Amino acid sequence: MEHLRELRNRLLIALAAMIVGIVVGFIVFDPVWAFIKEPFCETPQAGQLRPGECTLIFGGIFQSFFLTLKVSAMVGIVVSSPVWLYQLWAFVTPALYRNEKRYSITFLGLAVPLFLLGAALAYFIMDTSLAILLGFAPTDSVAAIQIDEYVSYVLIMLVIFGISFELPLLLVFLNIIGVLSHATVKKHRRTVIFVMFIFGAIITPGGDPLTMMALAMPMIVLYFVAEGVMFLRERRRPATEDFSHLSDDEASPLVEDDSPLDDGTPVGDVTPVGDATPLEEDPPGTDKR
Repeated sequence: MEHLRELRNRLLIALAAMIVGIVVGFIVFDPVWAFIKEPFCETPQAGQLRPGECTLIFGGIFQSFFLTLKVSAMVGIVVSSPVWLYQLWAFVTPALYRNEKRYSITFLGLAVPLFLLGAALAYFIMDTSLAILLGFAPTDSVAAIQIDEYVSYVLIMLVIFGISFELPLLLVFLNIIGVLSHATVKKHRRTVIFVMFIFGAIITPGGDPLTMMALAMPMIVLYFVAEGVMFLRERRRPATEDFSHLSDDEASPLVEDDSPLDDGTPVGDVTPVGDATPLEEDPPGTDKR
């Protein structure tokens, strides 16, 4: 019950921080919306409805309200992230060993910059990606982009690129806990690179070659970095004999060593076996049950 009460209190604190962040999002909605809309405004199709202006449309009475709420929630999650990340860490850390705490802090310190780096790359290429996708439209058509659809596209791109940049960090984590070895990663290197290109083509919303390459190439670079970290880490670790090539029914080889089991030095005050005092026999009539 104490753990449940602690979890409830930390969830309430995290929720309160998110609500405050959402309020901040409502206050700064205009500059945030201008930032989100900028990639579309860089495309030639942005001024087709109203020449000289960047125009998006909405087709519902409540759509504008839900758009404001969605953008404010996104800002609230980002603004309150130090609070709810700390609450999560404070709830989990009592169950961790010292080395696990050290690794978790390191991984958290690397995960946040990697996610932001992926999201920044997605934002940087978004205008070119949109221009390519909208360029397939016929010349006599007009791009009337729904606001809600565009915001969903932006959020999906930012999240996908951010999470994809975390995959190499996951490889290093699996190597640290002993699940994945460098030899396995090196053996399947070509397959992994091919899968990354397929992943980039499938997971991106537009599916255009530029977005696929922009996602796959940094992932490949980070993959090689993760492989190098795994190699250096295993190289510093003491070498152990590998028995992975043996079948389940085959015994591992024994080390032939003719050295005595001990050096003859007495470990403690032990009475020799030959001088041991014999046990006294039980007197007649004793119940031995």
